[in-house]
Amino acid sequence: MSSAVRDDAVEAVMAHVDADLLREVVVGLVDVPSPTGEERALATWAVDHLAGAGVEARVQPLDDRQANAVGRVRGAEGGPSLLLYAPIDTLTTGNADEDEPWAADSLRPDMLPHARVDGDHVVGLGASNPKGHAACVMVAGEAIRRSGLALAGDLWLGLGAGGMPTNRRARPDLPRENAGQGVGCSFMLEQGVFPDHAVIAKPGGAVAWEEVGLCWFDVTVRGTFSYVGSRHRMPYVNPIVEIGKVVAGIEAWLPTYAARHTAGLVAPQGNIGSVRAGYPHMPAVSPASCTLRVDLRIGPDTTPQQARREFGEAMAGIRAQHPELDLDWDMVLAIPGTRTDPDALVVRAAVAAWETDRGRTHEPIVANSGATDANILRSRGVSTARIGMDRIGPDAPLALDFPAGMNVVDVREMARLTRWLVRTALGVLQPTA
Repeated sequence: MSSAVRDDAVEAVMAHVDADLLREVVVGLVDVPSPTGEERALATWAVDHLAGAGVEARVQPLDDRQANAVGRVRGAEGGPSLLLYAPIDTLTTGNADEDEPWAADSLRPDMLPHARVDGDHVVGLGASNPKGHAACVMVAGEAIRRSGLALAGDLWLGLGAGGMPTNRRARPDLPRENAGQGVGCSFMLEQGVFPDHAVIAKPGGAVAWEEVGLCWFDVTVRGTFSYVGSRHRMPYVNPIVEIGKVVAGIEAWLPTYAARHTAGLVAPQGNIGSVRAGYPHMPAVSPASCTLRVDLRIGPDTTPQQARREFGEAMAGIRAQHPELDLDWDMVLAIPGTRTDPDALVVRAAVAAWETDRGRTHEPIVANSGATDANILRSRGVSTARIGMDRIGPDAPLALDFPAGMNVVDVREMARLTRWLVRTALGVLQPTA
Protein backbone atom coordinates (compact mmCIF):
# COMPACT_ATOMS: atom_id res chain seq x y z
CA MET A 1 0.00 0.00 0.00
CA SER A 2 1.33 3.44 -0.92
CA SER A 3 2.14 5.94 1.85
CA ALA A 4 2.00 8.95 -0.51
CA VAL A 5 -0.26 11.78 0.66
CA ARG A 6 -1.87 14.57 -1.34
CA ASP A 7 -0.53 17.97 -0.33
CA ASP A 8 -3.99 19.49 -0.57
CA ALA A 9 -5.25 17.03 2.07
CA VAL A 10 -2.42 17.99 4.42
CA GLU A 11 -3.09 21.69 3.88
CA ALA A 12 -6.82 21.18 4.49
CA VAL A 13 -5.93 19.81 7.93
CA MET A 14 -3.17 22.29 8.73
CA ALA A 15 -5.56 25.18 8.04
CA HIS A 16 -6.93 24.34 11.48
CA VAL A 17 -3.54 24.56 13.21
CA ASP A 18 -1.72 27.69 14.30
CA ALA A 19 0.85 28.72 16.90
CA ASP A 20 -1.78 30.19 19.22
CA LEU A 21 -3.66 26.89 19.39
CA LEU A 22 -0.48 24.89 20.01
CA ARG A 23 0.56 27.32 22.72
CA GLU A 24 -2.89 27.20 24.32
CA VAL A 25 -2.90 23.41 24.50
CA VAL A 26 0.62 22.96 25.85
CA VAL A 27 0.10 25.70 28.46
CA GLY A 28 -3.11 23.98 29.52
CA LEU A 29 -1.39 20.62 29.84
CA VAL A 30 1.56 22.00 31.81
CA ASP A 31 -0.69 23.85 34.24
CA VAL A 32 -2.37 20.61 35.38
CA PRO A 33 0.13 18.59 37.45
CA SER A 34 0.41 14.95 36.38
CA PRO A 35 3.09 13.06 38.29
CA THR A 36 3.08 9.32 37.68
CA GLY A 37 0.06 7.79 39.41
CA GLU A 38 -1.94 11.02 39.47
CA GLU A 39 -2.79 11.78 35.84
CA ARG A 40 -6.58 11.71 36.09
CA ALA A 41 -7.09 15.48 36.34
CA LEU A 42 -4.96 16.01 33.24
CA ALA A 43 -6.76 13.24 31.33
CA THR A 44 -10.04 14.99 32.16
CA TRP A 45 -8.69 18.34 30.90
CA ALA A 46 -7.52 16.73 27.66
CA VAL A 47 -10.86 14.99 27.09
CA ASP A 48 -12.72 18.26 27.56
CA HIS A 49 -10.46 19.96 25.00
CA LEU A 50 -10.81 17.13 22.47
CA ALA A 51 -14.59 17.08 22.87
CA GLY A 52 -14.70 20.83 22.34
CA ALA A 53 -13.14 20.23 18.92
CA GLY A 54 -15.75 17.64 18.00
CA VAL A 55 -13.62 14.57 18.76
CA GLU A 56 -15.34 11.63 20.47
CA ALA A 57 -13.42 11.48 23.73
CA ARG A 58 -13.59 9.83 27.11
CA VAL A 59 -11.64 9.45 30.33
CA GLN A 60 -10.47 5.88 30.85
CA PRO A 61 -9.84 5.39 34.61
CA LEU A 62 -7.29 2.96 35.98
CA ASP A 63 -8.18 3.90 39.55
CA ASP A 64 -9.42 6.98 41.42
CA ARG A 65 -6.25 8.98 40.61
CA GLN A 66 -4.84 7.52 37.43
CA ALA A 67 -6.52 7.65 34.01
CA ASN A 68 -5.92 7.75 30.26
CA ALA A 69 -7.57 10.12 27.79
CA VAL A 70 -8.90 8.42 24.65
CA GLY A 71 -10.24 10.07 21.51
CA ARG A 72 -11.57 8.77 18.21
CA VAL A 73 -12.10 10.22 14.76
CA ARG A 74 -14.20 7.69 12.88
CA GLY A 75 -13.29 6.54 9.39
CA ALA A 76 -14.65 3.96 7.02
CA GLU A 77 -15.75 0.62 8.47
CA GLY A 78 -13.26 -2.18 7.93
CA GLY A 79 -10.33 0.07 7.01
CA PRO A 80 -6.94 0.28 8.74
CA SER A 81 -6.82 1.92 12.15
CA LEU A 82 -4.11 4.16 13.54
CA LEU A 83 -3.33 5.31 17.07
CA LEU A 84 -1.51 8.60 17.69
CA TYR A 85 -0.15 8.18 21.20
CA ALA A 86 1.77 10.10 23.86
CA PRO A 87 2.19 9.60 27.60
CA ILE A 88 1.15 12.40 29.95
CA ASP A 89 2.96 11.80 33.26
CA THR A 90 6.03 13.82 34.16
CA LEU A 91 9.38 12.31 35.16
CA THR A 92 9.56 14.40 38.33
CA THR A 93 6.62 15.66 40.36
CA GLY A 94 7.12 19.41 40.70
CA ASN A 95 6.70 18.91 44.44
CA ALA A 96 9.72 19.98 46.49
CA ASP A 97 8.98 17.38 49.18
CA GLU A 98 9.53 14.59 46.64
CA ASP A 99 11.99 16.10 44.15
CA GLU A 100 14.48 17.90 46.39
CA PRO A 101 17.38 17.30 46.67
CA TRP A 102 17.38 14.45 44.13
CA ALA A 103 16.43 16.49 41.04
CA ALA A 104 17.92 19.74 42.36
CA ASP A 105 18.86 21.35 45.66
CA SER A 106 16.07 23.80 44.91
CA LEU A 107 13.60 23.31 42.05
CA ARG A 108 14.12 25.68 39.14
CA PRO A 109 11.06 27.42 37.67
CA ASP A 110 11.08 25.03 34.69
CA MET A 111 10.73 22.11 37.13
CA LEU A 112 7.37 23.37 38.40
CA PRO A 113 3.93 22.64 36.85
CA HIS A 114 3.32 26.28 35.95
CA ALA A 115 3.61 27.30 32.30
CA ARG A 116 5.44 30.47 31.30
CA VAL A 117 5.37 31.76 27.73
CA ASP A 118 8.67 33.24 26.53
CA GLY A 119 8.40 34.28 22.88
CA ASP A 120 8.42 31.13 20.75
CA HIS A 121 8.95 28.93 23.80
CA VAL A 122 6.86 27.57 26.66
CA VAL A 123 8.63 26.72 29.92
CA GLY A 124 7.29 24.46 32.67
CA LEU A 125 7.45 20.92 33.99
CA GLY A 126 7.15 18.49 31.08
CA ALA A 127 6.51 21.29 28.56
CA SER A 128 8.37 19.32 25.89
CA ASN A 129 8.52 15.77 27.21
CA PRO A 130 5.86 14.56 27.42
CA LYS A 131 3.32 17.40 27.30
CA GLY A 132 4.49 19.23 24.19
CA HIS A 133 4.33 15.95 22.30
CA ALA A 134 0.91 15.14 23.78
CA ALA A 135 -0.30 18.60 22.71
CA CYS A 136 0.78 17.88 19.13
CA VAL A 137 -1.14 14.59 19.17
CA MET A 138 -4.23 16.39 20.41
CA VAL A 139 -4.00 19.25 17.92
CA ALA A 140 -3.30 16.89 14.99
CA GLY A 141 -6.36 14.80 15.85
CA GLU A 142 -8.56 17.83 16.40
CA ALA A 143 -7.46 19.36 13.09
CA ILE A 144 -8.14 16.15 11.18
CA ARG A 145 -11.60 16.05 12.74
CA ARG A 146 -12.29 19.70 11.87
CA SER A 147 -11.10 19.23 8.28
CA GLY A 148 -13.95 16.82 7.56
CA LEU A 149 -11.70 14.53 5.50
CA ALA A 150 -13.17 11.06 4.97
CA LEU A 151 -10.60 8.65 6.38
CA ALA A 152 -10.12 5.09 5.18
CA GLY A 153 -10.22 3.87 8.79
CA ASP A 154 -10.43 5.02 12.39
CA LEU A 155 -7.96 7.44 13.91
CA TRP A 156 -7.49 6.90 17.65
CA LEU A 157 -5.86 9.43 19.97
CA GLY A 158 -4.32 8.06 23.14
CA LEU A 159 -2.83 10.00 26.05
CA GLY A 160 -1.50 7.41 28.44
CA ALA A 161 -0.95 7.39 32.18
CA GLY A 162 2.14 5.81 33.68
CA GLY A 163 4.52 6.21 30.76
CA MET A 164 7.64 6.91 32.80
CA PRO A 165 10.22 4.21 33.70
CA THR A 166 9.12 3.97 37.31
CA ASN A 167 7.17 1.95 39.82
CA ARG A 168 4.95 3.78 42.31
CA ARG A 169 6.28 6.84 44.03
CA ALA A 170 7.28 6.42 47.68
CA ARG A 171 4.02 7.67 49.18
CA PRO A 172 1.64 5.62 51.34
CA ASP A 173 -1.45 7.12 49.67
CA LEU A 174 -0.36 5.68 46.29
CA PRO A 175 -0.58 1.93 46.94
CA ARG A 176 -0.33 0.43 43.42
CA GLU A 177 3.17 -0.67 42.51
CA ASN A 178 2.33 -0.82 38.78
CA ALA A 179 1.90 2.92 38.31
CA GLY A 180 4.47 3.38 35.52
CA GLN A 181 6.32 1.26 32.94
CA GLY A 182 3.54 1.76 30.37
CA VAL A 183 0.62 0.69 32.57
CA GLY A 184 -1.78 3.16 30.92
CA CYS A 185 -0.80 2.09 27.41
CA SER A 186 -1.23 -1.56 28.31
CA PHE A 187 -4.65 -0.88 29.88
CA MET A 188 -5.73 1.10 26.81
CA LEU A 189 -4.99 -1.87 24.55
CA GLU A 190 -6.71 -4.28 26.92
CA GLN A 191 -9.83 -2.12 26.92
CA GLY A 192 -10.40 -2.29 23.19
CA VAL A 193 -8.29 0.54 21.74
CA PHE A 194 -6.23 -1.91 19.70
CA PRO A 195 -5.12 -0.38 16.39
CA ASP A 196 -3.42 -1.86 13.37
CA HIS A 197 -0.70 0.79 13.50
CA ALA A 198 0.58 3.35 16.00
CA VAL A 199 2.72 6.47 16.11
CA ILE A 200 4.18 7.43 19.46
CA ALA A 201 5.25 11.06 19.90
CA LYS A 202 8.39 11.29 22.02
CA PRO A 203 11.61 13.31 21.64
CA GLY A 204 13.78 12.64 18.61
CA GLY A 205 13.70 14.43 15.28
CA ALA A 206 13.76 11.32 13.11
CA VAL A 207 11.76 8.12 12.72
CA ALA A 208 12.66 5.25 15.05
CA TRP A 209 11.37 1.72 14.50
CA GLU A 210 13.24 -0.04 17.28
CA GLU A 211 14.26 0.79 20.82
CA VAL A 212 15.69 -0.61 23.99
CA GLY A 213 13.85 -2.33 26.79
CA LEU A 214 15.07 -2.45 30.35
CA CYS A 215 15.87 -4.75 33.24
CA TRP A 216 16.26 -3.69 36.86
CA PHE A 217 18.65 -5.48 39.17
CA ASP A 218 19.00 -5.17 42.94
CA VAL A 219 22.49 -5.84 44.25
CA THR A 220 22.91 -6.28 48.02
CA VAL A 221 26.08 -6.37 50.08
CA ARG A 222 25.76 -7.56 53.68
CA GLY A 223 27.83 -6.52 56.65
CA THR A 224 27.50 -6.26 60.39
CA PHE A 225 25.06 -4.13 62.29
CA SER A 226 27.42 -2.20 64.50
CA TYR A 227 27.99 0.96 66.52
CA VAL A 228 30.55 3.72 66.27
CA GLY A 229 31.57 3.06 69.87
CA SER A 230 32.27 -0.59 69.14
CA ARG A 231 33.82 -0.81 65.67
CA HIS A 232 37.34 -1.00 67.15
CA ARG A 233 36.37 -3.64 69.72
CA MET A 234 34.60 -6.33 67.65
CA PRO A 235 34.30 -7.57 64.05
CA TYR A 236 33.17 -4.73 61.79
CA VAL A 237 32.10 -4.74 58.14
CA ASN A 238 30.24 -1.68 56.91
CA PRO A 239 28.29 -2.65 53.75
CA ILE A 240 28.04 1.01 52.71
CA VAL A 241 31.82 1.07 52.42
CA GLU A 242 32.06 -2.38 50.85
CA ILE A 243 29.45 -1.72 48.18
CA GLY A 244 31.76 0.90 46.69
CA LYS A 245 33.72 -2.02 45.26
CA VAL A 246 30.56 -3.22 43.51
CA VAL A 247 29.82 0.27 42.19
CA ALA A 248 33.30 0.50 40.68
CA GLY A 249 32.97 -2.94 39.15
CA ILE A 250 29.58 -2.25 37.56
CA GLU A 251 30.71 1.12 36.22
CA ALA A 252 33.74 -0.53 34.61
CA TRP A 253 31.55 -3.27 33.09
CA LEU A 254 28.77 -1.08 31.65
CA PRO A 255 30.77 0.39 28.70
CA THR A 256 31.83 -3.09 27.63
CA TYR A 257 28.21 -4.27 27.82
CA ALA A 258 27.07 -1.30 25.72
CA ALA A 259 29.76 -1.91 23.11
CA ARG A 260 28.74 -5.56 22.72
CA HIS A 261 25.08 -4.70 22.19
CA THR A 262 25.26 -1.56 20.06
CA ALA A 263 23.50 -2.32 16.78
CA GLY A 264 20.92 -0.80 14.47
CA LEU A 265 19.38 2.25 16.15
CA VAL A 266 20.28 1.33 19.75
CA ALA A 267 23.25 1.51 22.09
CA PRO A 268 21.91 0.06 25.37
CA GLN A 269 23.39 1.73 28.46
CA GLY A 270 23.08 1.11 32.19
CA ASN A 271 22.83 3.25 35.29
CA ILE A 272 23.10 2.86 39.06
CA GLY A 273 20.06 4.85 40.15
CA SER A 274 19.76 4.42 43.90
CA VAL A 275 21.48 3.26 47.07
CA ARG A 276 19.40 2.12 50.05
CA ALA A 277 20.99 1.66 53.46
CA GLY A 278 21.05 2.78 57.04
CA TYR A 279 19.20 5.09 59.39
CA PRO A 280 19.60 8.72 58.24
CA HIS A 281 18.51 9.88 61.69
CA MET A 282 21.11 7.70 63.44
CA PRO A 283 24.49 7.57 61.69
CA ALA A 284 26.08 6.19 64.85
CA VAL A 285 25.16 2.70 63.63
CA SER A 286 26.16 0.94 60.44
CA PRO A 287 23.48 -1.16 58.70
CA ALA A 288 23.41 -4.90 58.15
CA SER A 289 22.97 -4.46 54.39
CA CYS A 290 23.22 -1.98 51.54
CA THR A 291 21.37 -2.33 48.21
CA LEU A 292 21.98 -0.79 44.79
CA ARG A 293 19.32 -0.64 42.07
CA VAL A 294 20.62 -0.81 38.51
CA ASP A 295 18.70 0.00 35.31
CA LEU A 296 20.21 -1.99 32.44
CA ARG A 297 18.88 -1.28 28.95
CA ILE A 298 18.51 -4.19 26.54
CA GLY A 299 18.31 -4.17 22.75
CA PRO A 300 15.58 -5.86 20.70
CA ASP A 301 17.82 -8.89 20.16
CA THR A 302 18.59 -9.43 23.85
CA THR A 303 16.01 -11.19 26.00
CA PRO A 304 15.66 -10.39 29.70
CA GLN A 305 17.04 -13.84 30.53
CA GLN A 306 20.09 -13.21 28.37
CA ALA A 307 20.59 -9.89 30.17
CA ARG A 308 20.20 -11.65 33.51
CA ARG A 309 22.91 -14.12 32.58
CA GLU A 310 25.29 -11.37 31.43
CA PHE A 311 24.68 -9.37 34.60
CA GLY A 312 25.29 -12.54 36.61
CA GLU A 313 28.63 -13.00 34.86
CA ALA A 314 29.55 -9.44 35.80
CA MET A 315 28.61 -10.10 39.43
CA ALA A 316 30.67 -13.31 39.40
CA GLY A 317 33.63 -11.29 38.15
CA ILE A 318 33.23 -8.77 40.98
CA ARG A 319 33.01 -11.61 43.53
CA ALA A 320 36.19 -13.13 42.10
CA GLN A 321 38.00 -9.80 42.49
CA HIS A 322 36.64 -9.28 45.98
CA PRO A 323 36.05 -12.65 47.65
CA GLU A 324 35.52 -10.92 50.98
CA LEU A 325 32.17 -9.52 49.81
CA ASP A 326 28.93 -11.10 51.02
CA LEU A 327 27.00 -10.22 47.87
CA ASP A 328 23.79 -11.33 46.23
CA TRP A 329 21.57 -9.93 43.49
CA ASP A 330 18.31 -10.45 41.62
CA MET A 331 16.42 -9.17 38.58
CA VAL A 332 13.34 -7.29 39.81
CA LEU A 333 11.84 -5.88 36.57
CA ALA A 334 12.00 -6.78 32.89
CA ILE A 335 10.56 -5.12 29.77
CA PRO A 336 11.88 -6.46 26.44
CA GLY A 337 13.17 -4.17 23.72
CA THR A 338 11.19 -4.23 20.48
CA ARG A 339 11.42 -3.66 16.75
CA THR A 340 8.96 -2.91 13.93
CA ASP A 341 9.89 -3.91 10.39
CA PRO A 342 11.18 -0.68 8.78
CA ASP A 343 9.13 -1.61 5.70
CA ALA A 344 5.89 -1.51 7.73
CA LEU A 345 3.29 0.93 6.40
CA VAL A 346 3.41 3.24 9.43
CA VAL A 347 7.21 3.49 9.31
CA ARG A 348 7.18 4.18 5.58
CA ALA A 349 4.49 6.81 6.05
CA ALA A 350 6.47 8.52 8.82
CA VAL A 351 9.69 8.45 6.80
CA ALA A 352 7.93 9.79 3.69
CA ALA A 353 6.44 12.60 5.76
CA TRP A 354 9.87 13.46 7.20
CA GLU A 355 11.44 13.53 3.74
CA THR A 356 8.67 15.73 2.34
CA ASP A 357 9.11 18.17 5.20
CA ARG A 358 12.92 18.21 5.17
CA GLY A 359 13.46 17.82 1.43
CA ARG A 360 16.14 15.17 1.77
CA THR A 361 16.62 11.47 2.42
CA HIS A 362 15.66 10.40 5.93
CA GLU A 363 18.54 10.10 8.40
CA PRO A 364 17.73 7.95 11.44
CA ILE A 365 19.19 8.76 14.84
CA VAL A 366 21.39 5.93 16.13
CA ALA A 367 22.88 4.96 19.51
CA ASN A 368 19.58 5.45 21.33
CA SER A 369 19.12 4.19 24.89
CA GLY A 370 15.72 5.64 25.79
CA ALA A 371 12.68 3.40 26.25
CA THR A 372 9.05 4.39 25.72
CA ASP A 373 5.56 2.90 25.58
CA ALA A 374 6.39 1.90 22.01
CA ASN A 375 7.63 -1.30 23.64
CA ILE A 376 4.15 -1.95 25.02
CA LEU A 377 2.56 -1.37 21.63
CA ARG A 378 5.03 -3.45 19.65
CA SER A 379 5.03 -6.30 22.16
CA ARG A 380 1.26 -6.62 21.56
CA GLY A 381 1.79 -6.83 17.80
CA VAL A 382 1.04 -3.21 16.88
CA SER A 383 3.47 -1.92 14.24
CA THR A 384 4.77 1.32 15.69
CA ALA A 385 6.87 4.29 14.60
CA ARG A 386 8.31 6.81 17.03
CA ILE A 387 8.63 10.45 15.94
CA GLY A 388 9.19 13.67 17.84
CA MET A 389 10.71 17.09 18.24
CA ASP A 390 14.33 18.12 17.99
CA ARG A 391 16.10 19.54 21.01
CA ILE A 392 15.74 23.21 21.87
CA GLY A 393 18.18 25.52 20.13
CA PRO A 394 20.47 28.34 21.31
CA ASP A 395 17.62 30.90 21.24
CA ALA A 396 15.74 29.04 24.01
CA PRO A 397 15.32 30.91 27.33
CA LEU A 398 17.29 28.18 29.14
CA ALA A 399 20.51 26.51 28.11
CA LEU A 400 20.04 22.87 27.11
CA ASP A 401 20.59 20.39 29.91
CA PHE A 402 18.65 17.25 30.83
CA PRO A 403 15.77 18.97 32.68
CA ALA A 404 15.57 21.87 30.20
CA GLY A 405 15.32 19.34 27.37
CA MET A 406 12.13 18.06 28.99
CA ASN A 407 10.76 21.32 30.35
CA VAL A 408 11.22 23.83 27.50
CA VAL A 409 9.35 23.49 24.21
CA ASP A 410 9.69 25.48 21.01
CA VAL A 411 6.23 26.16 19.53
CA ARG A 412 7.80 26.25 16.05
CA GLU A 413 8.98 22.68 16.59
CA MET A 414 5.49 21.78 17.79
CA ALA A 415 4.08 23.05 14.50
CA ARG A 416 6.58 20.94 12.57
CA LEU A 417 5.76 17.82 14.61
CA THR A 418 2.03 18.41 14.22
CA ARG A 419 2.41 18.58 10.43
CA TRP A 420 4.54 15.43 10.58
CA LEU A 421 1.85 13.63 12.60
CA VAL A 422 -0.86 14.79 10.21
CA ARG A 423 0.98 13.71 7.06
CA THR A 424 1.90 10.36 8.63
CA ALA A 425 -1.70 9.75 9.75
CA LEU A 426 -3.03 10.56 6.31
CA GLY A 427 -0.40 8.31 4.76
CA VAL A 428 -1.84 5.40 6.75
CA LEU A 429 -5.50 6.35 6.62
CA GLN A 430 -5.55 7.64 2.99
CA PRO A 431 -8.42 10.15 2.87
CA THR A 432 -10.92 9.40 0.12
CA ALA A 433 -12.34 12.91 -0.19
